[in-house]
Amino acid sequence: MPVISFANGKGGSGKTTSALLLGCEFAEEIDLTIIDADPRHPISRWASLADTPSRLTIIENDSEKTILDQIEEASSKTTWVIIDLEGIASRRVSYAMTQSDLVIIPAQEQQQDALAAIDIIQEIERDSRAMRRTIPYSVLFTRTRVVAKSRTARHIAEQFRSSEKIDVFDTELNERDAFAALYTTGGTLRDLNSNVVNNIDKAIENSYAFAAEVVRKVQAIENNRKSEVA
Repeated sequence: MPVISFANGKGGSGKTTSALLLGCEFAEEIDLTIIDADPRHPISRWASLADTPSRLTIIENDSEKTILDQIEEASSKTTWVIIDLEGIASRRVSYAMTQSDLVIIPAQEQQQDALAAIDIIQEIERDSRAMRRTIPYSVLFTRTRVVAKSRTARHIAEQFRSSEKIDVFDTELNERDAFAALYTTGGTLRDLNSNVVNNIDKAIENSYAFAAEVVRKVQAIENNRKSEVA
């Protein structure tokens, strides 16, 4: 079953929010597990605020010694596994990435985020050589402006998108009040109160587009693997 890891060494990159949004979208239709391997356990705290989707299981991880076993067990029980990794380079991060069908690298359109994303890409490439297999990855721009992007933001995005070596999501996760509200209210985007939170429909549309693109990427990766075997 597909394993998706979210990794970035810089705080505030949108890593946990991206993982949470994907998990909530998938839970509308399938059984999945989120492994909360961030030491702060933000997804576990989110889950404590309100009822979580019935098809979503959340497991905390606190050790490199157990992460591989948890990934294996979750993969045997649910259709997808999502891993929210800690924001530093570690053996636990490396272990999880080697087991992943896709590593998603969230990053804001800022220089520090860009450099942190490159660090993760280099780590993935080293792990790929060690495992003697390609670990697919893709950069996801987060907290982006819908309109009036800064010159710096446009420049950084173009640098990544123009690279022949780096895969980048077409979808961007925009800066949305609804995304931030989840950490106050719990639940999913569809549970939010439109009298309190603005533009929930746009946030749902954005989140759904992201999840749909993840599915397309994983399907393409799987098709490529099958063609290589054939």
